[in-house]
Amino acid sequence: MDLKALTAVVTEFSKERNWSQFHSPRNLAMALQVEASELLALYLWCDDDGERPLTQERETQLAGEAADVLHCLLNFCQRANVDLESAFLEKMKIADKKYPVDRVKGSALKYSEYKEWNR
Repeated sequence: MDLKALTAVVTEFSKERNWSQFHSPRNLAMALQVEASELLALYLWCDDDGERPLTQERETQLAGEAADVLHCLLNFCQRANVDLESAFLEKMKIADKKYPVDRVKGSALKYSEYKEWNR
């Protein structure tokens, strides 16, 4: 499925339950933050260098929490009139200019932290 089809699924889901009345962009932005926090919480108290959540039970929840984040993001974009596909592609063009491969490969610094670029 593409983003438009996924958005249609989310929209229909909310419409059938009459939840759209509660879905202002502000409320959906807050819901998105909550869902992202629930995803992050699965890694709480894990080893800093660990790749997996602390327990197997938490690991089995990863896909569902990631799906909740996507659900909220698609719902938010639909209500806020954001063309997510276009916005994403535009943002990638900007990121490509900010972070040219020949200058940043293998570095975790933010573009504003490169002293030689900011003179």
